[in-house]
Amino acid sequence: MKILVPIKRVADPDNANKVKVAPDGSSVTSEGLEWKLNPFDEWSLEAALRLTENAAEKSRVGEVVVVTIGPKDATQTIRQGLAMGAERAIRVEGDDAQLDAWQVASVLAAVAKKEQPDLIIMGKQVVDGDSNVVPQYLAELLGWPALNYAQSLTTDAEGKTVKAQRELDTGVETLEVDGPAVITCADRILHPQAVKNGVTPDDFTYPAIEGGRYATLKGIMKAKRKPIDETTVGDLGVEAAATVQYTAFELPPARSGNTTFVESVEELVEKLHADAKVL
Repeated sequence: MKILVPIKRVADPDNANKVKVAPDGSSVTSEGLEWKLNPFDEWSLEAALRLTENAAEKSRVGEVVVVTIGPKDATQTIRQGLAMGAERAIRVEGDDAQLDAWQVASVLAAVAKKEQPDLIIMGKQVVDGDSNVVPQYLAELLGWPALNYAQSLTTDAEGKTVKAQRELDTGVETLEVDGPAVITCADRILHPQAVKNGVTPDDFTYPAIEGGRYATLKGIMKAKRKPIDETTVGDLGVEAAATVQYTAFELPPARSGNTTFVESVEELVEKLHADAKVL
């Protein structure tokens, strides 16, 4: 089974309170912030690795290819994915500030057509843009089924059929499709028995983790020798134009810190209606 996993580097979300807006309001700046693998992508990479291994025997039975769109220094993030266990990587030269979701999906579609993976597993969104539309665009461009917010995945050994469960307000929905397909994952995909691939014994239990697997020293050293193919949007034949333009950014107004206590629900409703004007 071959799985393509799009990943992206983002400004460390733990330091979101340090994000600043450029003086002219034209952009959000990330100066002074560390780059980090998008957490949603990390979950999806972990799911892809579980689908392509015999965890009981600690052996690889498939291939995971990570792909990112970014500048040369995004290679550090790529190496993290390789250190976790991906076999190889692709970097498409690009500037995130100049790309919108449609262009990203168009580039990923071109990569997928070239790589011909059995599955694409990706984060449902990135913590910087939070648009949550690239997976849907990508599935539409490829003509593949989309399974979003999967909390568990079950495939046959070749990845030709995929069964996913996702949590809804009314319960758990089970969907089954024939591959290839585009899949996004919820955090529950990290649960010890959330991923079944027809190779790892069904009674095998992964350790409980909050993110992707730990990159060992051996994995980090191996990652330095794993191939990273570099290409450009032009080489992929992509000519998609941006469909979204940002006109200005501004930080929300500072909170006053004042607190008003009310004696009853009726008084609260009155203040929300008359003073806050939100009702």
